[in-house]
Amino acid sequence: MSIAPIVQSVTVRLSQQQAFDAFATQMGRWWKPGMTIGARPHADIVIEPEPGGRWFERDADGIETDWGKVIDWDPPQRLLLGWQLDASFAFDPDLVTEVEIRFDGQDDGSTQVTLEHRLLERFGPSAQKVAESLRGGWPGLMQLFADFAQSQEDAR
Repeated sequence: MSIAPIVQSVTVRLSQQQAFDAFATQMGRWWKPGMTIGARPHADIVIEPEPGGRWFERDADGIETDWGKVIDWDPPQRLLLGWQLDASFAFDPDLVTEVEIRFDGQDDGSTQVTLEHRLLERFGPSAQKVAESLRGGWPGLMQLFADFAQSQEDAR
């Protein structure tokens, strides 16, 4: 069984490098509070800037909860993350679906940011249910990113 990937795009008025940095190094500032898996709300969300790096949340007490890993770190064009959350949204080191984020510079200086979450069939019997949940979540998160990017542009 194959499940169509989730694809969501936004255009932000930031350069490719600025958009990449805002997405990859400031995720904790734009990610929706309460939409994480730790026992307590996140204080930060960290993507370590290298292939093999961790992707995790950290709460105010410094407790870290893994989400996945960095598969490819290619600024400012591309970020490929291994989502290692199972159908119950608990970390599973043996499960990897892919979240690719592409940053395509536009002629007007803006950047189209496209997120693709794929290999959803790896969720097994729960794949359809998880895919529907993710289809409902990614658009709102990408809009939060776009709003954050706009605030960064306004602050310049």
